[in-house]
Amino acid sequence: MTSAKSPFLPLSVTLLSLCQALLVSGNILLISVSPLLGERLAPNAWLSTLPVATQWLGLMLATIPASLIMARLGRRRGFVLGNLVGLAGTALAVLALAGGRFWLFALATTAIGVGIGFGQLYRFAAVEAAPAAAKDRAIGLVMGGGVLAAFFGPWLARHSQDIATTPFLGSFIGLGALYLIALAVLSVTRLPADPVDTQAGDARPLAAIVAQPNFILAVLAAMVGFGVMNLAMTATPLAMAHAGHGFNHVSMTIQWHVLAMFAPSFVTGRLTAWLGAQRMIAIGCVLLIASALTARWIPGLTGFNIALVLLGVGWNFTFLPATGLVTECYRPAEKAKTQATNEFLVFSVVALTALVAGPLVNLVGWANLNAWLVPFSALPLVWLATRSLVFRRADPQIRG
Repeated sequence: MTSAKSPFLPLSVTLLSLCQALLVSGNILLISVSPLLGERLAPNAWLSTLPVATQWLGLMLATIPASLIMARLGRRRGFVLGNLVGLAGTALAVLALAGGRFWLFALATTAIGVGIGFGQLYRFAAVEAAPAAAKDRAIGLVMGGGVLAAFFGPWLARHSQDIATTPFLGSFIGLGALYLIALAVLSVTRLPADPVDTQAGDARPLAAIVAQPNFILAVLAAMVGFGVMNLAMTATPLAMAHAGHGFNHVSMTIQWHVLAMFAPSFVTGRLTAWLGAQRMIAIGCVLLIASALTARWIPGLTGFNIALVLLGVGWNFTFLPATGLVTECYRPAEKAKTQATNEFLVFSVVALTALVAGPLVNLVGWANLNAWLVPFSALPLVWLATRSLVFRRADPQIRG
């Protein structure tokens, strides 16, 4: 018999985890090949990571429409729409690579980013599909789908790059296949309909929601965790290539990084329930700082690998607890606009970090870039220290 403290997670959460695995597999493929393709196709080196930045720009632009569309059409239809947009993006990428057209390739990654923007809401859908007592476990299971992606994504990147005569064109054919599989999984996934009170009832102004100390902490932790992680991760293929490492070394380093990002997800929920979101975020920030210091001071392939593993775990310990914290900051009628605001703020920062990764690694070098990441990684720690002095009582949370 299932304990009341540990209710079973429904099948829909497992299927969402599989969709997340497919999404992240595609992301890893893009992370591995897009900077290299950008460097090959771009008119100058400063634009080498523009296709990565436009991917995140597409994701950022999708955040608000995705939440609002799903509020109107439902989660499953929204996810199907996102996968269709991503599929169209892969078709554009194939055409761009076949013709050696840099700007068309940037447009293609923008469309793919829009599809990813819809997929970023899998974790919120898991919360809604799971029993309230299993919220953190549901987030962990869905994000844990990235463990499968950690092995499959780099494998797909390595084995698809030479399918066609044009380098990496086959990678985007493989990416299109992932979107088709996700569409098949979604066709058999049953997600709960939004309750009536998500569309009606009292809703506070957005300014009142975002002014909550817990919301500020959640967004700040997610922005720092994802932004620092994305800047270092996007710069890694270029930095490793400049250091003389081949694509196999690059893909393996990214593989260990992604495994470190998602493998802790199976226990992050339980750790968060035990330690609390604030302590988990603080631990995550310390790991991000350790990653930057490792990259700064340990040379060679060893330094890249250790730094990227610490970076992945640091992202997990900041981003996942932040996601759970956001869900405690809104009433049912406020869900769509609060989630949209959270996603827009977080992925605006991510898009910016992807845009500046190429220029920074070329301008200041890998070691100095990581030195600059240390103070940014400490920002949530500064907020936690500040709020402990300013707010004498525990912050009230909205539970719907």
